[in-house]
Amino acid sequence: MAHTKGRLPVSLRDRARYRFDRTLARSTGTLMGWLILTCLAVVVPVSVLLVWTDPESPHSLSGRLTAAWRTSAETLRLGAISGTPLRMVLSALLGLVALLCVSTLIGVITNSLAERMAELSRGRSTVLEHGHVLVLGWSDQVATVVGELAAAQAPGRSRAIVLLADRDKTGMEQALAARAGRARLICRSGPPSDPAVLALVSPRTASTVLVLPPGGPASDPEVLRVLLALRAVAGEEPDGPPVLAAVRDDRYRASARLAAGPRATILETDAVTARLVAQCVGRPGLSLVLRDLLDFAGDEFHLTDATAFSGAPFGTALLGHADSCVIGLLTPRGRTLLNPPADTVITPGSRLIVLARDEAGTRPEDCRHLVDPSVIAGDRPPPESPARLLMLGWNRRAPLVVEQLRQTARPGSVLDVVTDRSLPGPREPEAETVAATEAKVEAEAVAVAVAAQEADRLAVRFRSAPLSRPETLLGLDLAPYDGLVVLGPDPGDGPDRPDDWTLVTLLALRLLEERAGGRELRVVSELTDDRNRPLAPVDPGSDVIVSGELTGLLMAQIAQNHHLAPVFDELFAAEGSLLCLRPAGTYVRTGCEATFATVVAAARDRGECAIGYRRHDRRMSAPDYGVRLNPPKAERREWGAGDHVVVVTTDPTVPARTPGTVRASVAGTAGEDGVPARQWPV
Repeated sequence: MAHTKGRLPVSLRDRARYRFDRTLARSTGTLMGWLILTCLAVVVPVSVLLVWTDPESPHSLSGRLTAAWRTSAETLRLGAISGTPLRMVLSALLGLVALLCVSTLIGVITNSLAERMAELSRGRSTVLEHGHVLVLGWSDQVATVVGELAAAQAPGRSRAIVLLADRDKTGMEQALAARAGRARLICRSGPPSDPAVLALVSPRTASTVLVLPPGGPASDPEVLRVLLALRAVAGEEPDGPPVLAAVRDDRYRASARLAAGPRATILETDAVTARLVAQCVGRPGLSLVLRDLLDFAGDEFHLTDATAFSGAPFGTALLGHADSCVIGLLTPRGRTLLNPPADTVITPGSRLIVLARDEAGTRPEDCRHLVDPSVIAGDRPPPESPARLLMLGWNRRAPLVVEQLRQTARPGSVLDVVTDRSLPGPREPEAETVAATEAKVEAEAVAVAVAAQEADRLAVRFRSAPLSRPETLLGLDLAPYDGLVVLGPDPGDGPDRPDDWTLVTLLALRLLEERAGGRELRVVSELTDDRNRPLAPVDPGSDVIVSGELTGLLMAQIAQNHHLAPVFDELFAAEGSLLCLRPAGTYVRTGCEATFATVVAAARDRGECAIGYRRHDRRMSAPDYGVRLNPPKAERREWGAGDHVVVVTTDPTVPARTPGTVRASVAGTAGEDGVPARQWPV
């Protein structure tokens, strides 16, 4: 085939296809014309062939043509009227009109159904629910929140869980199907900060609204926009649904509380995570206890009537329940008292805060006869000696962790911080030659070091070293340290995911532990993705803190029990009562059998509330790793030297909070920002 020089040859088939495509692109009428011609080109020849090959067909030409017409007309549903040509033309015209009308009707119905299905798949239809739990936003906590809300639903009284996020509806349903289980999960797609989209999920009729913080540097401003949109849609009525929101930075706490209104609870995620990391240092297994307390699979906090103990001291109530553990009081004015003094009088109208499996376990029952005074430890244990701690890594929560460690450290303690960034402050000599880096990180370290030195409780020393190099990690001397903290980098600080560096560091520490002859290292590590927890090369039952999971569990608990928000507020705050694991020998003589009621009585005499224990011989065994919360008061066992008792205590080493101390604000209580405190319902 001849062709122009420099131009590739085009086949006849390609030319024909090109012209055919151009014809189809002209108009709808052209497309219909091609469809008619194609049908006739197939139906008419086949009909003629059928008639001519039929032995019973007419012998005359006109008869066979008439028979071919009838066959073609019946096939195309154009009618089969024969006779004069005019009658046949009118019959065909009538059939074409009928076919056009039916086809148009079918097309309209099909298009309407397709558009409706597409709208439903986009998640833009209105939700007409009442009393549902509304979750706004998508983050690392969403799977935990949905799973815990589904687990908390009572049989036969399920309520819908409505999720609105700027993601694909089908993708959200598939991602959460396994966690939601049989709960009614309704997903809608769209930005929660758009009032028009937010109105689709009926926030006014919801029982609770949860605002999840999205990832990225603009996380807190996005939470503020969602809260303002919620305020615009749901209004500011005092009987509106309670709002629970999470912010990352303390600077946005007051703004978020003002935007959410008086019925809001603001959770400060970074401070809560830092508080937990600091609490777990020197208290192995505390993260397991908190995870057991916060999920809905085991025992939970409840409020129960205190009429039976009205006028009696609080210490009497500690041994007044056989199947639950009392930890505090809720006064008639709504004030929460965790671990009050044993001689605190329970006033009429107060309610007890108890740890129980369900409401049935909160019935009063005198257990004083189960106490055996002969096995109670007589001498108080010596005070803990100063600790030397090592922190590997640095992220935005590191200053908060150091501040928490400073407040709880024994006088004379030392914290060595090793990071691949150059930080000012007290240093070890070999770190002086490393070049300086970001000014923000330097300012944080200066503030931390100065505050620690002024408090004369914790000496903080910084050392710069290339932690990304294996020889640096393997060259660490861990023998002098009583505890280690591993903090991964913030997302976006490097090309790798934050947990990658943490896993590599834990692997190096595991190798150092084996080189040290099996000496058990107390390591507290922080991960951002719960899926990496099984990959962490640590001993089973070690303290691996997943910040997203912790926030999700805490939000689910407060969403289900708004009246218990002050309890979690104090447990995760920088001052007040806290959870602690103490050696069993502090309360009962080791090697002796004793009931748990005896342990509760011994803890009461020391100003603490015992709520469980951890067995040393099962600390490596799943699924509980030796942790048992709320055992029956009548349970009798032999207490070993390695066992620990879980108590709610007020640590006498924690000083009063000084101005400027970062606080984990869970409930909407008053802080330095001057926002009025919320009155919690009794």
